[in-house]
Amino acid sequence: MPTGSLAGQVALVTGAGRGIGREIAIGLAAEGMAVGLVGRNHATLVDTLRQCVRHGARGVAVSADVTRPGAVREAVRAVQRDLGPVDLLVNNAGQVDREEVPVWETDPNQWWQVVETNLRGPYNLLRSVLPGMVERGGGRVVNLNSGFALRPDGRYTAYATSKGALLQLSDNIADSLAAHHVVVLDISPGAVQTEMTAGMPMFRDMKAWGSIPYMVAVTVDAARGRFDALHGRFIHAGRDNLEELVDRAEQIRESDARTLRLRPYGEDDPMD
Repeated sequence: MPTGSLAGQVALVTGAGRGIGREIAIGLAAEGMAVGLVGRNHATLVDTLRQCVRHGARGVAVSADVTRPGAVREAVRAVQRDLGPVDLLVNNAGQVDREEVPVWETDPNQWWQVVETNLRGPYNLLRSVLPGMVERGGGRVVNLNSGFALRPDGRYTAYATSKGALLQLSDNIADSLAAHHVVVLDISPGAVQTEMTAGMPMFRDMKAWGSIPYMVAVTVDAARGRFDALHGRFIHAGRDNLEELVDRAEQIRESDARTLRLRPYGEDDPMD
């Protein structure tokens, strides 16, 4: 039987067949969590599952396109049937713009596919997983976000728009989830070397990549409840001093920081 710090709990990780999602799933399994692996490629999911099982963890691999509500509902049912109720949802599956071009030169279908994967995908998972968490009175959600959510970028308009919308979604549901002791966090891993970032021209000359193992450790800590006081907030694992963030959580809440807000231009701004 698994004996790690998260033994007895169940995680569902999307995009678990490769990159950050794969490593997060394996890291959670190493801490004793049962892991539901969801993604489009069954072969890569099975390979991740083998690595998780080596840690003594229970697991199940389910092929599903996160943009399709029916497929997501069936995937969540399969995970819960085989492993039990989901304690931690990790929305990791994502896509990025295929080319660095202004919006008027983008491929409309590919642009919308990015938005669907990065925003509709997490929504579909939330819609299927949250009812159980709310009914049980507890659970945690980690949305893999990005610094692109916080600043405009004319080269990756679909990615930046979708990540900003995902952060806003978390902000909008935070208060209602708090009443049911369900925590939602948006965590950016920073620029880490994956198959996705390898295809982004802006990172071709990158010398110092962020650490995927560190992001895994941060997710494990989130599953343990280390960041619960930062519910509804944005965490940049690649830049933040996490101890300081936790220590200043009350101040962050009181000042309504680490959320997307319209900045007033002055004291007489009617939007202030």
